[in-house]
Amino acid sequence: MSTAKTPEEQQERLALIRDKKGFICDMDGVIYHGDTLLPGVKDFIEWLKAEEKKYLFLTNNSAPTPRELRDKLLRLGVDVDESHFYTSGIATAKFLSSQIPNPDFVVVGEGTGFSFEKISKATKLVLEGSRLIATNPDSNSPGQGGVIIPATGAFVSPIEIATGRKAFACGKPSSLMMSYAQKILGTSRDETCIIGDRMDTDILAGIYSEIHPVLVMSGVTRHISDLEEYAYKPYLVLEGVKEILEQSSDESKANEK
Repeated sequence: MSTAKTPEEQQERLALIRDKKGFICDMDGVIYHGDTLLPGVKDFIEWLKAEEKKYLFLTNNSAPTPRELRDKLLRLGVDVDESHFYTSGIATAKFLSSQIPNPDFVVVGEGTGFSFEKISKATKLVLEGSRLIATNPDSNSPGQGGVIIPATGAFVSPIEIATGRKAFACGKPSSLMMSYAQKILGTSRDETCIIGDRMDTDILAGIYSEIHPVLVMSGVTRHISDLEEYAYKPYLVLEGVKEILEQSSDESKANEK
C-alpha cells in the first residue's frame, strides 16, 4: 500500500523518513481514535524521545488546550510535555492578534453547542461586516472507534452559504499554521516530515510547505483508491505509525548480521 513503485523504493522512502530530525504529527486518526490509543503509538513516541527527534503534535481540533491534550495522552499511558502540542485554536488566536487594527471577527471552531440561533447570529454579524474565520477546514474527523463525526468545516458551511462569504481557515493545510509549527521545531524543510490521515489537510499541508508528507491509513483515509481523486500524492503511505518502528527493527537485525 504505497505510492512507491517498488518494495525497494518503499523501504528507501521509509529510511529517509526515519532519518528526519523533525516530525509534525496529526493526532485524531494518527495517535488515537477518541479515547483509544492506536497500535504502536506508545512505542513510536518512545522512539522519538530515544532518537532525540524534534516533534510536534499538530491538530486541527481547536477545542482542547495543550494541557488537556497532555492529560489525555497521560490517561492513555503516554507522557508528553505540553510544549509538544499545537492546535488550530492557538494558530487562530495568533493570527487574530496579528491583525492591526483588529476588525470584528466571527470565529467558528469545534464544539457540540451549535444551534440555529447561533448560526443565525453569526450570519447577521458577517453580513454586517464581521470577518468570517474558521479554525480549520475539516468537514469531519474520526471520533471514538474511528466513527466519522462532523467538524468545523461542516459547522461553518451554513454561514458561508447564507452570507456568500468564504471563511478564512487558519489550520492545516494553511501555510500559516505550518509556518508556526516549523518555527517551533526549528528544523529546515528538508529535515522535517508531516504524518497525517487526511489528504485534504495533512498531506496538502506538506505539499504547500515543501516537506515530505506521510499518509497513514488509520483515520479518515481508509482505502488506497481514495487517493485517485487528488492531483497530488503523499511521499509515503503506511498503515500506521507502527510501520516506522517495524523498519527500525529490521535495520537493527541487519546491522547485527
